Amino acid sequence: MRIIDAGDPETRSPDLAADNLERMRDLFPTAFSEDGIDFSALRQLLGDAVDDGDERYGLSWSGKRRARRLALTPSRGTLRPVPDESVDWDATQNLLIEGDNLETLKLLQRSFSHKVKVIYIDPPYNTGRNLIYPNDYRDGIKMYLKITGQIDGGDKKLTTNPENGGRFHSNWLSMMYPRLMLAKNLLRHDGVLIVTIDENELPTLGMILTEIFEEGNYDHVCVPIIHNPRGVQGLNFSYIHEYAFFVFRRDMKVISDREIEGDEIKWSQFRNWGAESRREDAKNCFYPVLVKDGVISGFGDVCPDDFHPQQTEIIGDVAYVYPIDRSGVERKWRYARQSVESVRHLLRVKEGKDKYEIEIGKDFALHKTVWTDKRYDANEYGTRIIRELVPDSQFTFPKSLWAVYDCLLAASNEDPDAIIMDFFAGSGTTGHALMELNKNMGGNRRYILVQLPESTGNAAYPTIFEVMKARIEQAGRKIKGDFQGGQVDTGFRVFKLDTSNIRAWEPNRANLEQSMLDSLDPIKPDRSEDDILYELLLKLGIDLCAPIETRYFAGKRVSAVDGGALIACMSEALGEDDAESVAVGICDWLETLENTDDVTAVFRDGAFSNDVAKVNLSEILRQCGVKDVRSV
Repeated sequence: MRIIDAGDPETRSPDLAADNLERMRDLFPTAFSEDGIDFSALRQLLGDAVDDGDERYGLSWSGKRRARRLALTPSRGTLRPVPDESVDWDATQNLLIEGDNLETLKLLQRSFSHKVKVIYIDPPYNTGRNLIYPNDYRDGIKMYLKITGQIDGGDKKLTTNPENGGRFHSNWLSMMYPRLMLAKNLLRHDGVLIVTIDENELPTLGMILTEIFEEGNYDHVCVPIIHNPRGVQGLNFSYIHEYAFFVFRRDMKVISDREIEGDEIKWSQFRNWGAESRREDAKNCFYPVLVKDGVISGFGDVCPDDFHPQQTEIIGDVAYVYPIDRSGVERKWRYARQSVESVRHLLRVKEGKDKYEIEIGKDFALHKTVWTDKRYDANEYGTRIIRELVPDSQFTFPKSLWAVYDCLLAASNEDPDAIIMDFFAGSGTTGHALMELNKNMGGNRRYILVQLPESTGNAAYPTIFEVMKARIEQAGRKIKGDFQGGQVDTGFRVFKLDTSNIRAWEPNRANLEQSMLDSLDPIKPDRSEDDILYELLLKLGIDLCAPIETRYFAGKRVSAVDGGALIACMSEALGEDDAESVAVGICDWLETLENTDDVTAVFRDGAFSNDVAKVNLSEILRQCGVKDVRSV
């Protein structure tokens, strides 16, 4: 039985730097020596591709190297489940996570790597008044707990980033850079990153996006959005817009076309005009369109080769319209007879002298690079909405619900089961917009929202996370009440960032005897079985919303996660008889589960009364096909 202790790599988030080294070692084994990479050998292998100069195009700032290291440094934290603060825990697929987003992004790397379709973020705009999220290179979790007052941190706190500070832009860039690096790892190959910003950091954001999401492989489209029609008075201009960067694979169609209607619809002839578009090029596209009382009543059969009609022929009260131009040349319709019914709703009749023209309207169009819908007004459709949902929150200047809605619609409309993430979640506009999208368009899109518990100074809702949680809950109730045509997932699971459940060796020099006794059980005393179980899910790369079934054998709780991919028993005591009963019960249970090709079974190491209990349990499980048995 393999033991997972505090030094095991699986007790922390992935070591991205070590993963990069392994990939390099596979590609260039001769560039490695006993001490690491031999850069002289690597330069020879790469030839002229190596840039040794100190002058190159790009963005550099004080702290960039450390910011990159922050992204590569594993997190030793965990996410603790809080069912009591959740809504519809057992059924929902949505996640609300309270905690520092950098540490949380690290912890989600295994479970959600390359699974997220859309990442939408509205980070601090660096106006001089925004809070900057500091991170300690040595221990990000401990720094986070100090900042949020969960452990004694002295004078540690979130601070603003004043414009007269010597590192005004550098501080903001150092905060954003590692988060964007980690976000890229979570995006699917066809994923879309959307980042909103104002003019303060527009140029610098564009440059770091171009660096992280390589210019040759990704498109970086900047869309101005009119979010404040009244404007914010500047010295020379009144600012009425902000910007949204859309980043996506250059070679893929991932942004859905927008729907147009009414006066916006563009009409064109249903008949092809080109010289190459004659009847003989596509015989199935030559048939009559039937018009009665000025509207299309049907479509005739494909005409035989030797049939040569006029452009419009009247038979009784029905006009038969053929794709023949004014010169009498036989052309063809744009759609073949077998597929024309699918566009019937886009066709209309235009009546001329002694003939009819058939026109086709285009009801979808590419999104334009300036968005001006009146619903993007952040005051009317942002502040007013949250005041209606959470009247006592005193939360100001949230995003317009519909500005976020249209971003999500454009990026996820083709995937009704998309995972959508926002790790600067604020008041939860992204989660609210996603539920509205599922209600209006159908689908089971799910969200992952991450928000630091920044203080609001409001006794009713002391942190922004509490505002978000209340807003999502109230919005969900309203959507459920409005929606009669089906089910929308309006629940959420709450998790909170904390230190790992596995105790690290931190001796108390004043009482080494007690430290030794404490180390006999590596699990922290204030942690529940569920705390340990969900840390296992994170570290083994299993979705935090994966289904979990529970059974009891010999009075011990056993959980089967994701159809049996993980079997976990975190009981604190397993005697010889208990261990045998638990093992036999698990073997019988596995015969009824669906996902048992590669089962991992995990137990609490300190629970076994002796080595005999541990060995017997392991052997029984191995005999029924469980090869990976571990203790923690």
